[in-house]
Amino acid sequence: MSTPNLKIENLRVSIEDKEIIKGLNLEINGGEIHAIMGPNGTGKSTLSSALMGHPKYEVTEGTATMNGEDLLDMEVDERAKSGLFLAMQYPSEVSGITNADFLRSAVNARREEGDEVSLMKFIRELDKKMDVLEMDNAFAHRYLNEGFSGGEKKRNEILQLMMIQPKIAILDEIDSGLDIDALKVVAKGVNEMRSNDFGCLIITHYQRLLNYITPDKVHVMMQGRIVKSGGPELAQRLEAEGYDWIKEELGIEDETVGQEA
Repeated sequence: MSTPNLKIENLRVSIEDKEIIKGLNLEINGGEIHAIMGPNGTGKSTLSSALMGHPKYEVTEGTATMNGEDLLDMEVDERAKSGLFLAMQYPSEVSGITNADFLRSAVNARREEGDEVSLMKFIRELDKKMDVLEMDNAFAHRYLNEGFSGGEKKRNEILQLMMIQPKIAILDEIDSGLDIDALKVVAKGVNEMRSNDFGCLIITHYQRLLNYITPDKVHVMMQGRIVKSGGPELAQRLEAEGYDWIKEELGIEDETVGQEA
């Protein structure tokens, strides 16, 4: 089995004729965790939504491939089946479908017909992953995200990640609204996934998550493109000094490209 690969070249994305992503390049391989940081409005969440196929976002130029296949030519469900996963910034509530039913359907959707996971094996695996995330087993029988707190929704996204076992995951501000205990648990779940068969892109505003999930590469996104890359020390400097030094170093004007979604 080949190492997972997500490759983005000269990506340009617009919403309602306003260009948000302006020529972005990024490559993520299995075994790597990347982090993208940047001021509000620079297109970070637009990038995640466009890669997952949200119809609101129009890709006007560039390419994105998943294991060498054209990601942009795939429907949303095909992108998920290819191994791409998005933990959303604002997970939706779905009444009438339990967590367990949703997860089992999602797991089986990526398997061949006739190779569906057995109920007993699924339950054992679900119990094990919920223990890692310190989630009460009652959550399995509650409707998907209905009545969940913000922190519970974020843990639930990581539970989905651990059960579905994607090849490349995009975590869009998975740390927002979490207290320090919940942050540590979410980070524990992501770290459990680390392997050569798994690559991850973390979109975050804060370095604090990266205290618990050490990234291989940190990228700074401004004006719709990646303007600087480095190691974990780059995130630490951003936390201490903000973004002004990058703007000054690169001659970037203090402006944003539009609202993120």
